[in-house]
Amino acid sequence: MAHQINEEIRDKEVRLINEEGEQLGVFSAAQAMQLAIEKELDLVKIVPGSNPPVCKLMDYGKFRFEQAKREKEARKNQRVIEVKEIRMSPGIGLNDFNVKLRNGKKFLQDGDRLKVTVRFRGREMAHTNLGEELLKSFAEQCTDVASMDKNPKLEGRNMSMFLSPKSSSGKPTK
Repeated sequence: MAHQINEEIRDKEVRLINEEGEQLGVFSAAQAMQLAIEKELDLVKIVPGSNPPVCKLMDYGKFRFEQAKREKEARKNQRVIEVKEIRMSPGIGLNDFNVKLRNGKKFLQDGDRLKVTVRFRGREMAHTNLGEELLKSFAEQCTDVASMDKNPKLEGRNMSMFLSPKSSSGKPTK
């Protein structure tokens, strides 16, 4: 939000607040500007919608710096949850399954959601129950770190389900 400062303020009257946050009353814009110059501060319109608009005496450069610092800190603390995907086929071998399972658990422990997909090719479409059992087995073995969001669902030639990490304190954040 861009504030109007100093000469940009064209209103006849403004309600003035000093640098400590105390109300000084209603002044003409010229008087308020003069007061700001005397105190070597900027006149900043903070509530343009009110009648008369509210202006505050402050060091605008310092204010912008503090605001940018707060925004940067907020961005640093937020975590974007990604959806990672693991693909398998219904005829997957046990060792391959275990590798996929280990990777899936790692993704979930990192706080990401997980989409597990089984892709059917050719005649495998006749045995979609095998894919469903595979997905349920995967979810069952991840119960310590995850909960199932969506049950296995067939969409075209792919059957997929979603797993979400169980919320626990002490999760690593990126």
